[in-house]
Amino acid sequence: MQDKFSGYQLFVVSLLAFLQFTVVLDFMILSPLGALLLEKLSVAPSQFGLVVSAYAFSAGLSGLLAAGFADRFDRRKLLLFFYAGFVFGTFLCGIAPTYRFLLFARVITGLFGGVISSISFAIVADLFPLSMRGRVMGLVQTSFAASQVLGLPIGLYLATRWGWHAPFRMIVGVSLLAGVFIILKLQPITAHLGAASSKHSPIEHLVRTATRGRYLVGFSATMLLATGGFMLMPFGSTFLVQNLGIPLAKLPMLYMMTGTSAIFAGPLLGRLSDSIGKYRMFAIGSVVTAILVVWYTGLTHASLGFVIGLNIALFASISARMVSSSALTSALPELSDRGAYMAISSSLQQLSGGVAAWSAGLIVHQATPTSALEGYSKLGWVVVAAVAVTMGLMFNVHRIVARKPA
Repeated sequence: MQDKFSGYQLFVVSLLAFLQFTVVLDFMILSPLGALLLEKLSVAPSQFGLVVSAYAFSAGLSGLLAAGFADRFDRRKLLLFFYAGFVFGTFLCGIAPTYRFLLFARVITGLFGGVISSISFAIVADLFPLSMRGRVMGLVQTSFAASQVLGLPIGLYLATRWGWHAPFRMIVGVSLLAGVFIILKLQPITAHLGAASSKHSPIEHLVRTATRGRYLVGFSATMLLATGGFMLMPFGSTFLVQNLGIPLAKLPMLYMMTGTSAIFAGPLLGRLSDSIGKYRMFAIGSVVTAILVVWYTGLTHASLGFVIGLNIALFASISARMVSSSALTSALPELSDRGAYMAISSSLQQLSGGVAAWSAGLIVHQATPTSALEGYSKLGWVVVAAVAVTMGLMFNVHRIVARKPA
């Protein structure tokens, strides 16, 4: 059993983590910019929720369209194609003059960006054995934390100094660097091309993968994983500023401290999930997440230090869920279906997240752009319900993977 990463494997993990960093940052930057966009573009919370969900809906659609072709090409070429489209969409966000143009730009960004994660996870499953995937997923998903530590504070600084377009332009700049490494250093990934999927048409391959009984369990579980983030995140900065009284100028420090702790927590939790069992880690993370979400969304006032501590704990529990679930579900598909499975799974997750973000915009209310959000605690209970259902679904995934031959 392989225990240590080779030099090339370390490069692949680093590259995929950096790609995820840019994609995650592109989505997450809307949350801290929420308070600015509500004012600058004169939009209501429901309209802002639509901007967030537009990315998710288009990402979900592109994932389904790409699923039939996902196992018919070199994964390196697919990754480069979709990443180039993502950079172009982000560039459009960086020049958007109006709300409608920004909405259009988010659709374009989602069409390409939504497929990148599924390709990345297929590459992980191709190149790393299951016994190492907890560690790999823990390292790759430090992108979420890195976007908090590096991306969000810098993005907020650029937004307050040069306007809300500046963070998107920054993402374009660093993304171009990642594209160079894909072209120059990433080797072709073609082991799956000789598998049975190449004998079927793209539509047939999509249908066969989407309707296979064993895969349906995994699809159902991953659909609900995005609910928490997509419901709470779009209005996170507004809740902190308007409800809890945290000054907008203090948000960069909050994001930085939370993200710094998550950078260390992700790899440790990934290694721990390989040691104690991936489902056990998922269950522990889910219980802690549910408790903290109810506590957090029910707050009416809190000090900055308390909010930072609560956010650190919440992010750690969410990381435990995401790392362990990603590693566990990666063991479901066969090699011949891996790309299609990951694409469909990502698509369903994005679509359910889009519904969640849109629903969040309907649940919360704000009388004026500077008044407190109402109904945020209701979102917390919806998230808890999703967490509970997902625990049961993921247990079925665990049982199926345990019976599957190595």
